[in-house]
Amino acid sequence: MTSSDPDRCNWDTMVTVGRVARAHGMRGEIVVNSETDFPEQRFCPGGVVFAQRRGHVEALRVKAVRLQRGRPVVSFCGVDDIGQAESFMTCELRVPASDQHALPEDQFYLHALVGCLVRTVSGEVVGSVVEVQGVPGANRLIVRRAGGSEAELDIPLAESICVDVDVGRKLVVISPPEGLLDLNG
Repeated sequence: MTSSDPDRCNWDTMVTVGRVARAHGMRGEIVVNSETDFPEQRFCPGGVVFAQRRGHVEALRVKAVRLQRGRPVVSFCGVDDIGQAESFMTCELRVPASDQHALPEDQFYLHALVGCLVRTVSGEVVGSVVEVQGVPGANRLIVRRAGGSEAELDIPLAESICVDVDVGRKLVVISPPEGLLDLNG
């Protein structure tokens, strides 16, 4: 698949919507661990996701999809047997950031937190978010401490701790419980 917009197919600017868990059956189906709130829209027939293999980004058009135990089992055009499907093992599936669905004003995508400055309600700069880890309902911010240190701090992404999240301003304000900022650091 080609695009007139070179940034549209830039792997580093794309967002992850799933990961290949394993091949399924002999006809090239792939079980996907979805990482999107919109799996029925993202993995629908005709939809396109991108995978990177052997240093090349390639577009994959969804031929068919069904759910099995809550996970999408996807057939991609041109992936017709188990050997081809297995060649995608552990691949991330991404889409251009411009293809993201709009969210209500009070919601945000987790990847949008990367690069946000973290400071306390009293104004103390803690550091910058370098990664978001965990599972829905138990996510945490991995924050590289301010001051050039390589030390990282885990901060639970909970409303009681992250009291103001403003991805537009790239700012997360926290009200840390006693001792949180002393951990891991």
